[in-house]
Amino acid sequence: MSIKLTKRIAASILGRGESAVRISAPSIADAKKAITRDDVRELIKRGAIYSVKEKHNISAYGKELSKKRLAGRKRGPGRRHGTYKARTGITYMKKVRAQRRVLLQLKSAGTINNEMFKGFYALVKGGTFTSKATLLNHIKSKGVAIDDESFNKLKHS
Repeated sequence: MSIKLTKRIAASILGRGESAVRISAPSIADAKKAITRDDVRELIKRGAIYSVKEKHNISAYGKELSKKRLAGRKRGPGRRHGTYKARTGITYMKKVRAQRRVLLQLKSAGTINNEMFKGFYALVKGGTFTSKATLLNHIKSKGVAIDDESFNKLKHS
């Protein structure tokens, strides 16, 4: 067969473009004889066919930009998209997951029963509580006995 077919098959096996596939000079005759994908795989295994490394973008511009941003440059109002809350890492999901972890800890410790857990879980899902502390205060106000030591541990965990 032709080398073009071998190169095309090798490119699909290696997951690279045809221009990135190389055939070593002594193995060109073997590459011409290769008919099936298995033949090409064998040549790849032997090292007769290989691909060149992927090119990466030079990060010099990125490094320069990060240095400027560390110095406080390029952070003005003209650069910003989104509200303050959107730009900070405090997301709804992050907050809710933390509150759900607290609920699970209380349930597994036996402090709250399953019925109470479901009720508090629904409130958490609705975004009722701004933080773990407000959730715990609400649970306390419902008559659940949480001692101060475990309260502080849950609040700061």
